[in-house]
Amino acid sequence: MTTKIFIGSLDQIPKGEARNFIVRDREIAVYHTHAGEVYATQPGCPHKQGPLADGLIGGATILCPLHDRLFDLRTGQNLSGDCTDIQIYPVSLTEDGRIAMEVEAAT
Repeated sequence: MTTKIFIGSLDQIPKGEARNFIVRDREIAVYHTHAGEVYATQPGCPHKQGPLADGLIGGATILCPLHDRLFDLRTGQNLSGDCTDIQIYPVSLTEDGRIAMEVEAAT
């Protein structure tokens, strides 16, 4: 069973940028696209652990700042063809601009 937890406010992330958040002892990267969409992924590129939150956002993609690996923020798919996919996490926005993430319910 999953539950929603609130990890921050959209105001913390300017459009076209990303920030890292700690969610239940796990670091995740949260992206705020130029179109106002929000996505979340693992924080490091699988190639050499480049900081994805420092990468370039284009539409719904993120370009790793170290070695130009490109990933789809919706699916985690590697679009460069020379790296593994990244883990994505389900996030949404509340009406008041809070970022909610689906996590496994605590037991």
